[in-house]
Amino acid sequence: MIFLNGQFMPIEKASISVLDRGFIFGDGVYEVIPVYSRRPFRLDKHLHRLQHSLDGIRLRNPYTSEQWSDLIGQVVDKNAGDDQSIYLHITRGVAKRDHPFPDVPPTVFMMSNPLLPPQPELLEKGVAAITASDNRWIRCDIKSISLLPNVLLRQIAVDAGAAETILIRDGFLTEGSASNIFVVKDQVLLAPPKSHLMLPGITYDVLLELVAENHVIHEVREISEDELFSAEEIMLTSSTREIMAVTRLNEQPVGTGSPGAIFRQLHQFYQQYKATHMRGGLTS
Repeated sequence: MIFLNGQFMPIEKASISVLDRGFIFGDGVYEVIPVYSRRPFRLDKHLHRLQHSLDGIRLRNPYTSEQWSDLIGQVVDKNAGDDQSIYLHITRGVAKRDHPFPDVPPTVFMMSNPLLPPQPELLEKGVAAITASDNRWIRCDIKSISLLPNVLLRQIAVDAGAAETILIRDGFLTEGSASNIFVVKDQVLLAPPKSHLMLPGITYDVLLELVAENHVIHEVREISEDELFSAEEIMLTSSTREIMAVTRLNEQPVGTGSPGAIFRQLHQFYQQYKATHMRGGLTS
């Protein structure tokens, strides 16, 4: 069961106009919200990021936070599975093909997909990644549905048999094609600072909160390309993949070629956090 423009229906019954600006121009934004034990995770943070994206493209938010919370709860209730991934999609609406903003109602779509935990084998062995030049636009902080640059960059990884493409712009790490990236250099955990060149991840925020609470030495600063290639450990984070070790980069081992001690420590912190905040009834 999905939600489309005020109605709940089976996804097979859903349709939109070919003149929708999301279809014609990629004119819209989206959000992905994990649900654990049928409770949306950090919903206020996700809705804040959604508002930031809407503001970035000058599109009025069609619902209040309370209305979003109710609608998302209904989508969760109407779909099976205690753990779900809610995909939320807003476009500028249906209008004749012309570049200026039309005065029309937005198109609002939500659906649910199963949320599966990372495979134990990947946690034990880590994943491979490659690097590429970050050739996207300079408003990567907007969670835009215009994802073709990310799609092309992610496909480079798929073609190479890797799990992610790590992006470099002007000699510095930005993020992955669909993740945030952390690096361990000289036993210090490094995270690139939030800017218009990266999407501010919710899991990224959780991990930084956890390392601060547990007194893990860390810095939030720009990370050079050289630091990335000489790192002792590399990790990626996202709502669907949680936290995962990158153990090969450009077909070369990262550190020992196995998940490192800091990754294992942070993974343990994250699982404890899940047990308390995601399974235990807390949502923030």
